[in-house]
Amino acid sequence: MANDSESLFPSGPTTRRGLLSAFSRRAAEAVPVPDVLTPRAPVDHFDEPIPDWIDPILSGADLIAEIEASKEETGMHIWWLGQSGFLVQVAGEHILLDPYLSDSLTSRFVGTDTPYERITGLVVEPSLLSFVDIVTSSHAHIDHLDPETLPHVLAGDAAFVCAVGSEQIAAERAGRLPDAALAIDDEAEFGGFTVRAVPAYHEDSPEAVGYVARNGAYVLYHAGDTRRVQGVAEAVQPHGADVAFVPISGKHGTMNGTDAARLAYESGAIIAIPCHYEMFRSDTDNTRRFVAECSRLGQEYRLPRAGERITIDYGF
Repeated sequence: MANDSESLFPSGPTTRRGLLSAFSRRAAEAVPVPDVLTPRAPVDHFDEPIPDWIDPILSGADLIAEIEASKEETGMHIWWLGQSGFLVQVAGEHILLDPYLSDSLTSRFVGTDTPYERITGLVVEPSLLSFVDIVTSSHAHIDHLDPETLPHVLAGDAAFVCAVGSEQIAAERAGRLPDAALAIDDEAEFGGFTVRAVPAYHEDSPEAVGYVARNGAYVLYHAGDTRRVQGVAEAVQPHGADVAFVPISGKHGTMNGTDAARLAYESGAIIAIPCHYEMFRSDTDNTRRFVAECSRLGQEYRLPRAGERITIDYGF
């Protein structure tokens, strides 16, 4: 075609538009068109590689030493223990929320199509936390009601709180009956802590709840596993939460980071802290969506590493 002047420049009157159109047509004819057009995969601008391994900031005896030393300080002290587990200390009292401090899920699903490969090191042996005052479980999934964690953290005098509907399995896994099984809007008081069950929506765990816990002037909200649906944030708003612990994995019936940031904002929490990520390779997400949405909303947030302390201190 390159040497065919007649085809490139045919005889007769030719306008500039017609000449350019002829060149465009011949250029298009020279481009091969595949038989099947494959859609281009969408680009996820929030994606980033999953870490191979994460070491806790503090672990074992070093963590316990920090917890003990914090008793002399004012404020509410928070340690993320991995997955959805938090240890919270106020006025020398301790509440332990949804602890998962074992490899029970990894052992259970080894060799299956859904392995739970751990990617964060163990923060603390559960037996070292037997000094706590209250242990809570938001629902019956093993990473929130762990048979290899509960008997050890309950070996002291801790009260055990679970959701109504999970009492039997809670007793089996803990090796003892719960002290309180809370339905939505139920409360229980243990020492300086008042624990109240609030709504959660977790498709395959109809018993799931969140918890609002108060000790003196300090209030925390633990969402458990939930999606952001009507009624969840509204139930938390009246309690004036200082901090909201919200899941962000976006898998297995939990919110992604965007909805988690919105739930924390809508609940009225001063500070949002994400959880339910960086424990298992097959069930995690990064914090980029969460941070982006918190920034857009003007929601204050913190991103602790496992074993790292966060303190909220009003001077008492």
